[in-house]
Amino acid sequence: MHVDTDALALLLQMQHIDLEALRAKKQLEGLPQRKAILEARSKRKAVEEKREKLEELRAEAEGRLSRIGEEDARLAEKQRAVQAEIDAVRGDYRSVEARTKELNGLAKRRNVLEGELNSVGEELARTQAVRSQVDQALKALDAQEAAATESFVKEGGALKESLARLEAARARLAADLPEELLGAYEKIAARTGGVAVARLQGASCGACRMGVEAGRLADMKGQGNVAPCPHCGRLLILE
Repeated sequence: MHVDTDALALLLQMQHIDLEALRAKKQLEGLPQRKAILEARSKRKAVEEKREKLEELRAEAEGRLSRIGEEDARLAEKQRAVQAEIDAVRGDYRSVEARTKELNGLAKRRNVLEGELNSVGEELARTQAVRSQVDQALKALDAQEAAATESFVKEGGALKESLARLEAARARLAADLPEELLGAYEKIAARTGGVAVARLQGASCGACRMGVEAGRLADMKGQGNVAPCPHCGRLLILE
């Protein structure tokens, strides 16, 4: 096919812009801050799950602590009642002996509860210590993400501005290109990773480096100044 020289120049400019845009997009996607942000969020999720488990343990321990306290309070009240009964029946040896045994049993149970109370208290203290560590870890991750985000916005913002300028320039070029030529270019560019146009270098395609047989090359030139490369299918400028 024959393509006007001005249209060829626009097409080559478009390819240059498209390749610049591809590089900018790769840079944007490959910014290390993006990875740092994702890692911070992933770690935060794991830490938050640990915090939830700690909250469950704390709630369970506090529940046990409450139940032990309630039982101990009931036993203390019963101790006072039994002691009052002992005081009231001092002359009755058998009654005093029976109630004294009961009182001793209540005291033993309260001693057991005291041990359980201390154990649960230590468990709560350990849970709280780990919770403090978890809270510090979350603060550190928040700071890490915030710093990475700030850097990403700064560096990524510059790349996005560059992409916006490139897209605007491409749109202007596209408006001046013949529709058929633009359609062929975009179809080939999508298939070849952005390089849709190449110049003939000697008797070879400047993109795929494959040589074109002399007779076929003569036929291609006879049909115009642009033809599909017989090897890679790119638009080959024959001038």
